[in-house]
Amino acid sequence: MEKAYFDYAATTPTHPEVVTAMLPYFEEKFGNPSSIHGFGRETKAAIQDARLKVADLLGADQAEIVFTGSGTESDNFALEGVAFSREKEGRHIISTPIEHHAILETLKFLEKRGFKVTYLPVDQYGMVNPEDIKKYVNDETILVSVMHANNEIGTIEPLAEISKVIRELNINRENRIYLHTDAVQTVGQIPVNVNELGVDLLSLSAHKFYGPKGVGALYIRKGTKLVSFMHGGEQERGRRASTENVPGIVGLGKACEIAKKELPVWTTELTRLRDKLKNGLFAKISDIELNGHPTLRLPKNLDVSIQYVEGESMLLSLDMEGIAVSTGSACSSGSLEPSHVMLAIGKTHEQAHGSIRFSLGRLTTEKEIDYVLEVFPPIVERLRKMSPLYKGVK
Repeated sequence: MEKAYFDYAATTPTHPEVVTAMLPYFEEKFGNPSSIHGFGRETKAAIQDARLKVADLLGADQAEIVFTGSGTESDNFALEGVAFSREKEGRHIISTPIEHHAILETLKFLEKRGFKVTYLPVDQYGMVNPEDIKKYVNDETILVSVMHANNEIGTIEPLAEISKVIRELNINRENRIYLHTDAVQTVGQIPVNVNELGVDLLSLSAHKFYGPKGVGALYIRKGTKLVSFMHGGEQERGRRASTENVPGIVGLGKACEIAKKELPVWTTELTRLRDKLKNGLFAKISDIELNGHPTLRLPKNLDVSIQYVEGESMLLSLDMEGIAVSTGSACSSGSLEPSHVMLAIGKTHEQAHGSIRFSLGRLTTEKEIDYVLEVFPPIVERLRKMSPLYKGVK
């Protein structure tokens, strides 16, 4: 049985060069970065080198990068850090209904503590209209959080335009509005520059772009008010207490270095392969619909709804053929509820349950695309024959 991995949006394999860069920091270079002796200075220097590489990829200053344990922690840090540092100025936050659960659950947590949250509407592609922000801003608004690209449907949000709207609003406000973005699906995968986007805070995660799991970072623009998310030592200039994950941080830095060099090649090739897969599926399968924006989407992402078939059945059938895909976010794969993203863009429960996501990566091959196009259409046909809904339209 052949094997083909099409779930790069959930996680990526660690790049061999990243592994090589990390290895010395497990045994040879093991000092605690907080120690002032030579062993500690050596690992502290490695952290600073990694910080420079992350900053370089984002177009940021190294002092604006704080290392965390994950993208989820970065999201929690950004939202709670702003909320609790500025609750006397205002207690209103604006976000979207298609955010990752790391954002949505944090917002629920804040709502229980007296904060008000407004969720911007999205169109059928999952796109926010920047002008809508003006409708929902009030004197209490302190933060807008809009993801850079959706992890399920791949739509890339107009962050630069959103930032422009917020800057215009801030001209006449004493209570400045910050802009945060969950960029876990975009950093290291498409060009991301914090100044071009105009964001104040940005979350990222290493394992989404060929770095190790268990390490992320939060970009915090100079002057942004934020309370510490973890308390203890003075690591990360007092921003995030806890002994640093030195091997992970080194791996994140190396992943950023590689991404900056190889991004143009990756994006071009992934777009070509994704379009080949899309065109092949649409030619061979009837009643299939693309989810997300047709052009303003991640190069790696292909999310489709297939009528009369359940996503879970397709996933398991493909898995039996050695093909790994997803029916949505890996963090919600254990849920029987339809995707909140699909419902937000106007899909019915049936359409939501019939969605499946193919996400490609740097190791995806033409042969794997051909294998999916050979195996998947017969699976859909077989499952449809067992579907009472499909029989009803025959």
